[in-house]
Amino acid sequence: LDLGCGEGADAVWLATQGWTVTGVDISQTALDRAAAHAADAGVADRTRWERHELGVTFPEGSYDLVNAQYLQSPVALDQDGVLRSAAGAVAPGGTLLVVMHGGWPTWAEPHEHSVPHAVFPTLDQVLDVLSLPEDEWTVVTKEGVERASTAPDGRTGTHLDNVWRLERSASRG
Repeated sequence: LDLGCGEGADAVWLATQGWTVTGVDISQTALDRAAAHAADAGVADRTRWERHELGVTFPEGSYDLVNAQYLQSPVALDQDGVLRSAAGAVAPGGTLLVVMHGGWPTWAEPHEHSVPHAVFPTLDQVLDVLSLPEDEWTVVTKEGVERASTAPDGRTGTHLDNVWRLERSASRG
């Protein structure tokens, strides 16, 4: 399950690696483009596309991998609720992968932020929100990763991304 899949780059890549993938996005235009990218890559039969306004509707079922990357939104989104739903959709023995920006890029000036009240949860805050039972989940990765970043005008710097990889035990509870 790829939440907020946009035009499907991650979902298509996963499908090329052998996964059967459900990509979810609020934009039907993005989903149509994702379906075209999957067809171009020869993996249309391994992908399914569903339109959901996460926080309002959520895909049914359980999944071996739930991928939630950059669910930070300039519009109202119950990010905590979406993350809890994402964890609930992980099948026994499955993985939850969450990646979020840890802050603004170093090249950005305060007045450049199009989302002045953006929230950048810390590594511990996401785990606190999820409140996952320790006997059911293992935190495999919980780290900040700096990566090179380039502004639209060519300025360079770094951007911090926070990464969480959690595995659900093969049997619940």
